[in-house]
Parts: sequence; C-alpha cells; structure tokens
Amino acid sequence: MTKKIEAFNGFTPETIQFLKDLKENNYKEWFEEHRHVYEKELLNPFKSLITTLSPAMYNIDPTFEMRPHRVMSRIYRDVRFSKNKDPYKTSLWLTFQPPMQAWENYPGFFMDLNDTGYVYGMGLYMPKKKVMDNFRENVEYNPNEFQEITQKTVLDRGFNINGDDYKRPLQNSLPEYFQPWMQKKNVWVGKSKPVGDELFSARFADLLREDFQSLEWLYNFFKEALD
Repeated sequence: MTKKIEAFNGFTPETIQFLKDLKENNYKEWFEEHRHVYEKELLNPFKSLITTLSPAMYNIDPTFEMRPHRVMSRIYRDVRFSKNKDPYKTSLWLTFQPPMQAWENYPGFFMDLNDTGYVYGMGLYMPKKKVMDNFRENVEYNPNEFQEITQKTVLDRGFNINGDDYKRPLQNSLPEYFQPWMQKKNVWVGKSKPVGDELFSARFADLLREDFQSLEWLYNFFKEALD
C-alpha cells in the first residue's frame, strides 16, 4: 500500500539544524542514528512540496517527471570518482524536467535547499553549443518581444541571469539589455535567499509556484532552441 503524502506545511528549524549537523557529522553511523530526523524534517517535507507543486508544473509541461522520488535528489553521494569521500550530500534539491537520458540540453526548474539558504529558478544548465546558438538566433529574430516579456516575467520579479560567460565576447548587434543573455555558454535565471520565515510556512509552496509560473514563457522559449 502506498503511503499517503501529507500536505506541505513548510520546513522547520529542525530541517536546517539537521543539515548543519550533517556537515559536522558526515559519516554513516551518525546518519543512521538520525535517519528518523532526516525522514521527518527533510525527506517528507520535500515530497509534500513536490506533490503540492505538481499540478502547476503539469500545466507548464505535462511531460514533466512528477514522482517525488524521481523529482528530488538522493541524499547519498556517488563517491566512486570523487576526491571527496563524504557519503552524504549536505543539500537537497528538486528538479522538474521530462524523464530523459540527455537532460543536459533540456530546460528545467529547480529548488536547492542547504543549511544557510535556498536557490531556485529555471534554465539550460549544460546545453550543447548548437542549442545556445539556436537560442541566440531566436532572440535576434524578435528582440522586442524577448525584451518586453523577460523584463516583466524575469527581471521585474527579481530573478538574476546566471551562467558561464565566454572568455571572448560574442559579436552581435543587440543593445546592452541582451548581452547577459547572449554571452553565455549556458544560461539560467534564479533567486538566492538566506534562511527565512517563509521556509517554515505553507506559503513557501505558493512562492515557488507563482515564480515558476512566471517563467513559463521563457521555459518554452528555451525549448524552441532544441529544434
């Protein structure tokens, strides 16, 4: 019988304390002793948050993976090829994307929580050069529409433009507004916040939902670069 996921009522101060303690006690014995805290204060609220967000995310893209255990990251680190042998991650995140192997070229929504704060947003994180070339061409094809909509739905809502810049600027004829978009090897928009009271309330799900919905046009614009 599938266990019913409870409604999301926010994370708790104990969620943040667990992540802090895990940083100082990143070994199997400590984690197993505190597994009940992990499940109650971190794992279960994450699943509840994903379930709460899923209807809105389905409306953005019905092909998104919605199963909570697939949407959220695992707490266990893959240490096989890493110099850092700590067995557990000290942050947890969710990602709404279609289930596919080549996810790197596909835009997605995310939220990452750690002991000092959280960051969330949407973008193309590891696209091939061709995808970004297509994105730039699409911006240049109708720059007025791109500027009008992204100003309103991205910048005016407090999102920042992020990504890795080329060492040598790419030549284009667009005004300064467009350069933070045009000069990226990868591009994503996000908000970074310190731990605040909003995390400990059901309102946190509303905050994410409203901001994710505001990025729907840009998400579809990113998708067009895949064609």
